[in-house]
Amino acid sequence: MDELKTNILYYGDNLEILRKYIPDNSVDLIYLDPPFNSKATYNVLYKEPTGKPSQAQISAFEDTWHWGLESERALQEIAASAIASAEVKEFMSVLPKLVGKRTDMRAYLTMMCIRLIELRRVLKNSGSLYLHCDPTASHYLKLLMDTTFGVANFRNEIIWKRTTSHGDWKQGARQLGRIHDSILFYSKGANNIWNTPFVPFSAEQIEQQYNKTDAEGRRYRLVTPTAKKPGGDTSYEWKGVRPPKGRYWAYTKEKMAAMDKQGLLYYSSTGQPYIIYYLDERPGVAAQTIWTDITPMSPTSKERLGYATQKPEALLERIIQSSSSKGDVVLDPFCGCGTAVVAAQRLNRKWIGIDITYLAIGLMEWRLKNMVPMPAYKVIGEPEDLASAVELANKDKYQFQWWAVTRIGGQPYGDKKKGADTGIDGYLYYMDEKDKIKKAIISVKGGKNINVSMIRDLGHVIDREKSDIGVFILLEKPTRPMLEEAAMKGFYHSPLGKDYPRIQILTIEEIFQGKSPDIPPWIAPIPKPPPAKKAEGKTIKML
Repeated sequence: MDELKTNILYYGDNLEILRKYIPDNSVDLIYLDPPFNSKATYNVLYKEPTGKPSQAQISAFEDTWHWGLESERALQEIAASAIASAEVKEFMSVLPKLVGKRTDMRAYLTMMCIRLIELRRVLKNSGSLYLHCDPTASHYLKLLMDTTFGVANFRNEIIWKRTTSHGDWKQGARQLGRIHDSILFYSKGANNIWNTPFVPFSAEQIEQQYNKTDAEGRRYRLVTPTAKKPGGDTSYEWKGVRPPKGRYWAYTKEKMAAMDKQGLLYYSSTGQPYIIYYLDERPGVAAQTIWTDITPMSPTSKERLGYATQKPEALLERIIQSSSSKGDVVLDPFCGCGTAVVAAQRLNRKWIGIDITYLAIGLMEWRLKNMVPMPAYKVIGEPEDLASAVELANKDKYQFQWWAVTRIGGQPYGDKKKGADTGIDGYLYYMDEKDKIKKAIISVKGGKNINVSMIRDLGHVIDREKSDIGVFILLEKPTRPMLEEAAMKGFYHSPLGKDYPRIQILTIEEIFQGKSPDIPPWIAPIPKPPPAKKAEGKTIKML
């Protein structure tokens, strides 16, 4: 395996990518927020503006949610693995007794197990892993993490209060509102990187604890310099005073003398010394395991991208700063909308992002291209030219369709593997009337047998769906009859005062050259990538 490459987005199955590209003991920090199941809203990242989960994303993960050949294959690989511990193999053998033989939960935990084995392999001995999950599966995942990383390497279960209230409490639900997620924090070894995070003092803490002011108006508190346990010569007499019975000085005589010289000791009427802690010199309160100070993005937040499961950058920043240093490598194998990648970049860490959907890769590219300065990065696994686009179309026409849709800033639609072809491969959302979301229909054809009937079909679809605009994407150049048929559909006159062709034809080659659909100002779930910028004087080159 070659040397680790960083600042890379990988499209594909993270298991295959970990095995192919990520060497042993090469990553400092791993954060993962894996999707759970198709019946839950947890971490189904992409939604239509109507609020319905994206069928395209659900389809990409369905093998991880239901027991089948992929689950059986993964289970066999775990049993034969040279890097899986005996404890892991034992746990997987008894798992059917806990969750059933062919249940969705067993499929999910099997999928997670084989990936956690690889994640432990790539993690440095000083590294840490944070697994973000909700209470639906956190108890099973904790058992799996205990067997994979070892009980001794469990550091914390962090409870993040992700919302202030939830509809679960409503009458008839017979349960409390679920307002938290769990983040399971494990290290690979005993000497993991650790930088204690601090949170600001609350107004109440300041009022109660830092309730004294000096002549300059600086707030401070007094803290006794004693401790319960001795540490060297700490029972000495200091200016005629000894520690109370059963306690010892917390500092050596030399340290006490240094603080006294700096004016940091205050003496009571009995001569008892106290340390002066100035509020403006304190970093705050050391963070504990319950995080209530990091809230989700508000509807007006600049971070907000419109996805219910998007995590705030502040959450990832705390994790990254706590368990890594500048220049370290941060890996997110289920990077979704890319918050871990963005936070790592802002904090001067190297990073690797992996996702199995082009939906996610397209969004992450957009976020990176909007950073200032824009970072240099590479994308591995997506088409880079017409030849590789043809290759993808031949290999997997559905992923080709999803890639083509996201390439122009659209939202893939439908689960073609299970349902009938509706003639709709995606939507481009736009708004040219107040408070009214509209959508242009996208149709993608990756084959060679294109003909004018396909344009007529798209015309019927936009009429049926009462849409104003249709976009037809194809690999080959359109025939003259196709162009004429598209022109016969006429124009859509926008309330903004501009006319737009009702059927627009784009080739993949034109899209690579920067051409995009001509539609009113869009509000696409995946924003349209902005024009290429330069990063620190260098033009970005995609692999």
